[in-house]
Amino acid sequence: MPKETKLQNDEAESKEQPEKPKKKSKLPLIIIAALVLIAGAAAAYFFILGKGDQHTKSATSKESQGVNFALEPFVVNLMDQGGTKYLKVTVQLELSQAKLAEEAKSKTPQIRDAIITLLTNKTSDELITPEGKLLLKDEIKQRVNQILGENTVTNVYLTDFVMQ
Repeated sequence: MPKETKLQNDEAESKEQPEKPKKKSKLPLIIIAALVLIAGAAAAYFFILGKGDQHTKSATSKESQGVNFALEPFVVNLMDQGGTKYLKVTVQLELSQAKLAEEAKSKTPQIRDAIITLLTNKTSDELITPEGKLLLKDEIKQRVNQILGENTVTNVYLTDFVMQ
């Protein structure tokens, strides 16, 4: 067979058989659509429902957290023999409610007096141990609660503690 005839026969066969269209799979499109739908649902959940939960959580945490009330540093002589030991301590009081800060501010002289009286009746040996510091914090809390009212002070923080 001549080459031309063979080429013509091949062309004729290819023209007789129409090309089959390739089937495109719809699976990737379905997967992408499902992922977009899930992501949209999750975003809507966190945007709409999450805000309500966050609002109640933040309101609850603010109420339970209270507010810190800082006192000026105390410098006192300790009750050691010879009176040669000094203590410098800075105290912050955690109040149960923010509105109590004004009352604490107005009663600062009484609070400072109670703490100074407590501190000057301590020895350096009592205060040097971790247990002594915890006991001091508890005693400060009790005395300030007597001045401001029960359960006003929820915690006491010693933010500076130097003994010499």
